[in-house]
Amino acid sequence: MPFIETGIPDLLVFEPTVFEDSRGFFFEAYNQKMFNGAGVENVFIQDNQSRSTYGVIRGLHYQTPPFAQAKLVRALTGTILDVAVDIRKGSPTFGKTFSVELSADNKKQLMIPAGFAHGFSVLSEIAEVMYKCDQFYSKASEQGIIYNDPSLNIDWKIPMEKAIVSDKDQVLPVFANCVNPFEYKG
Repeated sequence: MPFIETGIPDLLVFEPTVFEDSRGFFFEAYNQKMFNGAGVENVFIQDNQSRSTYGVIRGLHYQTPPFAQAKLVRALTGTILDVAVDIRKGSPTFGKTFSVELSADNKKQLMIPAGFAHGFSVLSEIAEVMYKCDQFYSKASEQGIIYNDPSLNIDWKIPMEKAIVSDKDQVLPVFANCVNPFEYKG
């Protein structure tokens, strides 16, 4: 199976089979039957795409119910460090972070269920990121955790003096004070 467990329940890395020849390459970036076979039952209804320069940090973001989102994230160009934080109360990995480099070259994707905060940093000169969501965007449900929360101690793999963070993301609460209605269902 092309799914790699991360040590955090329900958080998976998807590494597709890539077919390469003299013409280039081909792979299935998403196949519902394959994902369902791995226990991923989400029905994706929205695709988002962003373009960012080196040093940009986006996140840590999530939406609360009824608009909580699962996301399938990948880099179309460049390289990002994709980060997920388990915020599900009662989870054996509550408050734990996971990060993985996603790039146009390695074609890996991160499957992030609802109940996780998500963010990424751009490690290449430019990166275009695309992610599928299983719920629509809702400004009223939008929440987040500050990217540099000392209790999470995330290494974004860029010098902090080169970090580019939106005004909105710079005023997010720390993990201990975030709005968090999520419960681990085990």
